[in-house]
Amino acid sequence: MPAYPDDDPMNLRLELEVVPQGTAVGEVVKQLIGLLTAGELTPGSRLPPERLLAEQLGVGRSAVREALAALEILGIVSVRPGSGTYLRDNTSELLPTTLSWGMMLNAARTRELIEVRSGLEMHAATFAAERAGDDDIAKMRGFVEVMRDSIDDIDTFLQADIRFHLQIAISADNVVLRDLLQSTRSLLRLWVERGLSERDQAEAAYREHLAVFEAIEARDPAAAFTAMRDHMATAGHRLESASAAPQAPR
Repeated sequence: MPAYPDDDPMNLRLELEVVPQGTAVGEVVKQLIGLLTAGELTPGSRLPPERLLAEQLGVGRSAVREALAALEILGIVSVRPGSGTYLRDNTSELLPTTLSWGMMLNAARTRELIEVRSGLEMHAATFAAERAGDDDIAKMRGFVEVMRDSIDDIDTFLQADIRFHLQIAISADNVVLRDLLQSTRSLLRLWVERGLSERDQAEAAYREHLAVFEAIEARDPAAAFTAMRDHMATAGHRLESASAAPQAPR
């Protein structure tokens, strides 16, 4: 198949199938990985726009957008604002691993991915308690305060949650650990959003994040590890419940 043509996008025919309802993001990722691994796209090729992909896959544009975001974090594609999404030059080295990651998105192996993420988060919290600077602590405090003030605004709460965990990873001062966490969080993002949708869940999550923050602020690695372990236990339960529950069409 030729690379996506700049001059006439409607001429492109993709070997894609309509995605079953209820599995949109995971199936989109799997189909796109299959397309990219077929060897007919050369590095640097531009992919069709979200609208065209959504039409051919029979899903909403938000599902396509989430799938492309996951592939970008995994290093498979590069999104250039105002230009489009491109297959990266170093994709050949990453595709076998990425295919394995992508298969996890169907929720069959979600529990294993949750376990990996939990271990990484606990180590990150431990390192952050040892290495975080005053600016890092101030940023974490700000994100926790946003969570406290947005219990009834789940979207804002989730964004602060994500940024809090990212700041911990940055403060851990370990690039490999940070990148691994970023990839696992990206793949679990759909379940995170579905697993935190009610006020009581947000209140519990806030208390858990506050405990993690206070341990890091106190520069207590052991307490940070324990607080993150407790948070990951309840967060993992929410994620598993969300991945096992029937999903409404997107």
